[in-house]
Order: sequence, then C-alpha cells, then structure tokens
Amino acid sequence: MALRLTRSIRRYATPLLTPLSITSISDQNPPSLLHQAIVSNSFYSGTYANPGYSSKMRKSTFEGNLLRLLRNEIQYELESSPPHEWKRVASFDLFAIKQPVPEFNCFKVDGRPGEQWIRLNRKFGENEEIKVEVTMFDGSIPSQKTNTVVTEDDVELHITIVVNILKENVNDVVEFVCSAWIDSIEIQKVFMRGRDRMVGQPYMGPGFKELDDEMQESLYEFLEARGIDDELAVFLHKYMKNKDKLEFVRWMENVKSYIERKY
Repeated sequence: MALRLTRSIRRYATPLLTPLSITSISDQNPPSLLHQAIVSNSFYSGTYANPGYSSKMRKSTFEGNLLRLLRNEIQYELESSPPHEWKRVASFDLFAIKQPVPEFNCFKVDGRPGEQWIRLNRKFGENEEIKVEVTMFDGSIPSQKTNTVVTEDDVELHITIVVNILKENVNDVVEFVCSAWIDSIEIQKVFMRGRDRMVGQPYMGPGFKELDDEMQESLYEFLEARGIDDELAVFLHKYMKNKDKLEFVRWMENVKSYIERKY
C-alpha cells in the first residue's frame, strides 16, 4: 500500500518553480531589462527577500501538494476496488466506513476499527465460551505458481489466530495458537494457562508436531467442533483483506485531516 502512495507521488508530483529554475531558464537567452528588474526587485529586494515569507510559501506549497496526492490516492482506492460498506458523506474525500459482517456462523465479530486485530466470540454448549483473537496479515510464503512476473496472487498470506476456550467455574484456560492460511487452519501450539494470563514461565507443552498423529487429529477435531475450521480461515482472509484496505484509507483520511487542521 505504501508503494501505491509512493507511485502516486511520482505520478502526480510536478517540479516546483523556484528562483534557481527561473535563473536556469533565463540563462538560455540574454536577460531583458524587464527580466533583470523583476529579479532584482522580487527575489532580492522585495517580498521574496523575507526568509519567513519564503518559508511559509514553501510550506504551503508542499502541504497543498501532499493533500492533493492524498485525495487522489483515497479516490483511487475507493473507486478502483472499494472496501465493503463505504459511502460518500459530503465530498469524495469524506467517508463513513464500517466493517461488514457483524457475525460469521455462530461467532460475533468485533472489527476493532483503527487497530491491527479483530476479536470473535461465541458460546459453545452450556458452559463454554470461545474467544478468538486474530491479527491482520503478518507474514507470507511463496505460492506454488511458477509465473516469472510476481504479483500479489503469487504469495500465500498468513494470519495468526489465538483461540481461548473457557469453562464456567474453571480457572484454567486451554489456548491454541494457530496459523490461518487462505483455506486451512494449522495448529502451532496448545497449552494451559490461568484466566489471569501467565505468571513467570510455566511449561508450554511439547511442540504440536511432536505429538502422536492420532492426538494431533483429535485436537483438530476438537477445534472444528467449535467452529475453528477451514471455512473460518477462508472468511478471515476475505475479512482481513477488506480491513486492510479500510485501515489504509482511514490512515490517509487521518493524515489529510491533520494537515488540513488550522491552528
């Protein structure tokens, strides 16, 4: 996304007209008396001789250029592939944006606007509560494609999810640390902890891959029964792709609003 903004800056930026550039242009031909008068009276003896005024002019020019770039990039992002559920408020650069899909299957989704993670909650059975904390994309691996031109489709994005399963009147919590790939859930770690998080350095259990194959399969079935499955992985990737764009647009709006603010 930062590359898109950089690309926009290069695409839309124009060179500023400065005394140096004017002098370079005038060197191509003998300066006229009028030109000499303008240079001597404007740049060296008049308004431009005031360093404070010149500094304010440059600051205003730079800020105006940055605001234009931000507006262009916001418009591009929202018109080329808009995130779900955005609408115009007053003008193209003022938007009310909210995350879609408040629920998925039995999970309630807390989109955490402005943050790099989301939370899902659900009840299971009569006495279990399941809490899932999910990061935005935090890694990737090369895909199996062999294209010579690398695109965003040539990598598989990674999401970390932490699943806490709590039972009523029980102080211990079983916690699963998992990887969510585009269409699958992969368990990385399983351990027990107290509801008040960990104190010191308790034993975290063996590596998941070290467990017996049958036990590994049973733990996957344990999660799948509670809705932590491949279908959830697919949903999370779609949701986070949308959130990624929302947060990028929100960030640009916040930067633009700050620059526009008058003191």
